[in-house]
Amino acid sequence: MSKKEIYVEIEIDGAIGDIWEKSQNPALHEQWDIRFSSITYLPKKKNDVQKFTYTRKILPFVEISGWGESVGEHTKGDGTKSSSLHFGTPQKISPIKEGRGYWQYIPNEKTNGTTFLTSYRYEPNYGMLGKVFDAILFRPLMGWGTALSFDVLKRWLENKETPHSQYVRFFITYSLMVFFAFVWMYHGLVPKIITMHPEELRMTGHLFSMSNGTLKGMLIVIGVVELLFGIIWLLYRNKRHLFILQCFLFPLLMVSALLVDGTNAFHPFSPVTFNLALLLLSFIGVAVSKDVPTATTCLRKRRG
Repeated sequence: MSKKEIYVEIEIDGAIGDIWEKSQNPALHEQWDIRFSSITYLPKKKNDVQKFTYTRKILPFVEISGWGESVGEHTKGDGTKSSSLHFGTPQKISPIKEGRGYWQYIPNEKTNGTTFLTSYRYEPNYGMLGKVFDAILFRPLMGWGTALSFDVLKRWLENKETPHSQYVRFFITYSLMVFFAFVWMYHGLVPKIITMHPEELRMTGHLFSMSNGTLKGMLIVIGVVELLFGIIWLLYRNKRHLFILQCFLFPLLMVSALLVDGTNAFHPFSPVTFNLALLLLSFIGVAVSKDVPTATTCLRKRRG
């Protein structure tokens, strides 16, 4: 078993009983935990451990399934509850072979809420190659997914917004993020820096009266600015600020293109339709990106 744990902790303004129900009831648990597509409890006899199966869809026709056991539950005198798990999968495509972990629910007397945390370790598949893949990509992804799921649960309990609605807003926001990052980086890099397209030179020349050599330098500067803005889309945390900024940028770019040459409005892939489409997507981004779930609300290392 790997010695490196995944640890996630969050403060929730909610009662232990409510959090316990939403994390121990499989029909509720699978709604907020992005690591699972489905969780099914198996019939059990008295005094037996509770066994369950789980699945995670990776692609439309590819899914990983595994087994799990709730190997113990414990309640302390101060109200703290805990539940231990043993899990694994025989599937070779799974990056995880077998693991163990626990949930813990600690009453917070200062806030009258609950400190909800989990810690788990697992053994990666595929030997040394699997350990390298796990360290570089999969383990950080699992930690991030666990933290994101905890924040979705917190918002479900505190704000009453369903996990489904939260994930819809989350994936729309970050799909638009990838799209706009691509658009800005592509338009800055390809037509301006790499190819220096004649149309780009012509339009820039209408805006700035300068020699051909200086004009090419100016086009590179504009391309670098657009490229950097695309990178900012990937790095800047509050995406809503960028959506709002674009609601002003795209009308400005459209008007500028028409002032340079009014016939641009009649060209194929006109700057009018192009910028209006991007403006509409920016409006959608503003609407859905307010207060989206985030993994950053969670503590990822043990205190002290």
